[in-house]
Amino acid sequence: MTDGGAAWADAPVTVVHGLDVELADDPDGTRSIVLETTTAGEVGIWEIDPGTVRDIEVDEIFVVLSGRATIRIEGSPETVVTTGDIVRLQAGAKTTWIVTERLRKLYLTWDATGG
Repeated sequence: MTDGGAAWADAPVTVVHGLDVELADDPDGTRSIVLETTTAGEVGIWEIDPGTVRDIEVDEIFVVLSGRATIRIEGSPETVVTTGDIVRLQAGAKTTWIVTERLRKLYLTWDATGG
């Protein structure tokens, strides 16, 4: 599979090259595709161009597929993430992302509260 879309869950084995998947434009200026959504959470690919953005995070684990950014979390030291890094963000964390190279990540989100 090369498009990363609808057939993701329909086959016993699905292969997506995360750097080649075409992403859709999001209203906030980023790009993404949702690969799977369940009652437990969501898996997808997300991309952002260089710049600075603020966010309030959800529970998430992501793998940086390409790019580089510094993540500043209120009350914590800043963290630099780059290709190959695996990162865990906790829900409610107030972050500032300083993206220095277009960043693409494979993400998994869930509701840790069970709600």
